[in-house]
Order: sequence, then C-alpha cells, then structure tokens
Amino acid sequence: ADDERALGAAPEPPPLRVAFAAAHVVMRPEYAALPHSPEQPGSPAEIAEFVDLDATLALRRRLDAHGFGIAEAMDTAQRFEVGWPLASRLITACGDARFGHGFVAGAGADHVSTPRDAAALADAVAEQCTLIAGAGGVPMILPMPQLVAWGAGAPDYLDVYGRIVEATKGPLLVHWLGPMFLAALKGYFPGESFDRVMGMAPSRIVGCKLSLLDEAFELRVRRRLLQRGQLVLTGDDFHFGSLMFGGPVQRRIPWCGRVVALGDFSHALLGILDGCARPAGLALRLLARGDDERPREILSRCEALGRHVFAPPTAHYKAGLALIAWLDGWQDTFLLPNRVERTRSLDHHLRTAELAAEAGVFRDAKFTAGRLRELVAGLSGA
Repeated sequence: ADDERALGAAPEPPPLRVAFAAAHVVMRPEYAALPHSPEQPGSPAEIAEFVDLDATLALRRRLDAHGFGIAEAMDTAQRFEVGWPLASRLITACGDARFGHGFVAGAGADHVSTPRDAAALADAVAEQCTLIAGAGGVPMILPMPQLVAWGAGAPDYLDVYGRIVEATKGPLLVHWLGPMFLAALKGYFPGESFDRVMGMAPSRIVGCKLSLLDEAFELRVRRRLLQRGQLVLTGDDFHFGSLMFGGPVQRRIPWCGRVVALGDFSHALLGILDGCARPAGLALRLLARGDDERPREILSRCEALGRHVFAPPTAHYKAGLALIAWLDGWQDTFLLPNRVERTRSLDHHLRTAELAAEAGVFRDAKFTAGRLRELVAGLSGA
C-alpha cells in the first residue's frame, strides 16, 4: 500500500515488460446442480450456458486496470472445455472492450470436426487467427494435439505452421504448452522443429509463449530469439519473477502496435497474473520507474503463490485462480467448468489463501476472512 501511495498520480513511464494475464471464466451459481466433473465432463454447449459473461468480462477489465494485457481463450479459460462458440464470443467482447493494454487470443482448430490432414488443420487454425485479428487481438497459435496423435515429424510441423503463416496477415505468436498442462502434448515440437518454426518468418512470428516450466531452456531460447527481435513471453508460473529480470534493456523495437524493450529478460503471459494482478502490476510499475529491489521482493512472493497454485497435478491450477477471485470479492462463486475447483483439497485452498495474503493480493482482509470461514464451513460439512 505504501508503494502504491508513493507512485501517486504521476505520469507512468513506458513499461519495461510486456505482460498479459491469462484469465479464467466465471460460472453462475446454478452450475453447481450439474453433475459435471473432470472424469465425466459436460459438453461445451452445456457449460457455456452457465458462464457468467458479465462477471467474466469484469475480471478482464480489472486485469487491464492493473496494467496487464488480456490473454483470452487460453488454457486458463479452459478453452477446450468451454468450446469455440463461447471462446469466439469472448474474443469479440475483448475487442469491443478496447482494453488499454491490448489482448492476445488462442487460435486452434476446435471449431471443425477432426481435420483429415495437414492442410485442413492449418486452414482451421488460420480461420480462427483471422477472427482474432479482426477483433483487434494478436493471434497465438495454440499447440495442435493432432500433430502428436499423427506421429508427425519435424517436417510436418514446419509444413503446418508454414501454411498458417501463408494463410494469415499480421503478427502471430506461437505457444508451446508442456505435457504437465495437457498430457496429449508429450513430444510436441520434435527435434529442432520449434527453432525452425520460429525462424521461418521472424517478421510475422513476433514471439512465443513458453509453458514448459523449464527455466534453463527458456534462458537459451530467449537469447537466440533476442537476435531476431522476437519476444519470449514466459508461461513459467514457477520462475516468472526471476525470468522477468536479467540484463539491461538493449534496445526498443515496434511490436504489435507498441514500442517494447528488448534485452536478456523474458516478458510474460501467465495464468498466475490472474491471481496476483494487484501486487504484480505494482511491481512492474516500480520497475519502469527504475526501482529494482522492491519489484524483486514483490514478485518473489507472487512466485511462491504460483508454485503452490500450479503444484501437480498442474492442470488443476484454475481452482486456485477462481478461489482467489472469490476470496477477493470479484465473483460470487468459485465454480469452474467441469467442477475443477473440487480437485483441490481444503488444505490446498487454505494454503492458497495464505500465500495470496502474503503476496498482497487481497483488498479487504475482513471480507476475505469472512469468505474463508464460509469456505471451511462448506468444505468441512459444518
């Protein structure tokens, strides 16, 4: 709070990091009556009917107010559980909202039946890219599990990504999601295919999001991409604080309608920013003003929260994000599609709340304490 007051209303200097927050979706209370679960998931159409669009968009406005771009239709929003019709609706709504820090959105092939070949797969992804760009966002090519299922080799990856680039206009981002988030992606980007994809059209493929939870690998990748002016948006929710620091700013370049700093550091596109937007946004503002020590301290506590929220099984991290938003009064329930919130124990939820409080997430301690009592009573059967 002292840091926030010290910043006051003085003009903000240009940010030193591009940072997008991947946001979850909010469910209406009536959804609790449906028998959905991770083991017996509901259909996307059933789930979409119970998404609270007003509350979902209000969360995105909050993230924008804290200085973050929005990452829509990503894994955090349970993209493939809610389906493309809802995802496309949210993408259009993000464009209409004209967020001050922009938005990116995931482009996949989930609006068509199983693609029969590489051409059909690329055409489907390109179609979604076109919709995203038309709404004012930057398309992010989501990993394509079909390539793993087909046993595709490096030349096949180059073929598909090359077709997508040829069929679209404007900047593109590439997402590499690890199997800890989606088991069907084990073995994605075989051999040197990732490096070759990133090098095929640097003026079009302007960066990547790495969600591999491998700090050393990310350091190697960002140093290679730096030479071509491509950004690494870290998706490492375990080490993002340290990865966003590094060497000094080397130069500034135009990037997706803004000017961004380049150097031996990662930018960010993270689900955990959904859960710690208040302190993380403060840290980035302090960093832009030349403070180095306080941002490290703040992001270190946010990292501790991220390591817990994203603890194995990592794919269940959305439970922590919805819980934090509920504890802070941003939504009326912490229900999630297919009831993912029930995959975490009461002890895990309580530790999430403790670490979020230590990170400076909550606005009103008394309000949060009341919700914690409600949580304990509900999950303990009292």
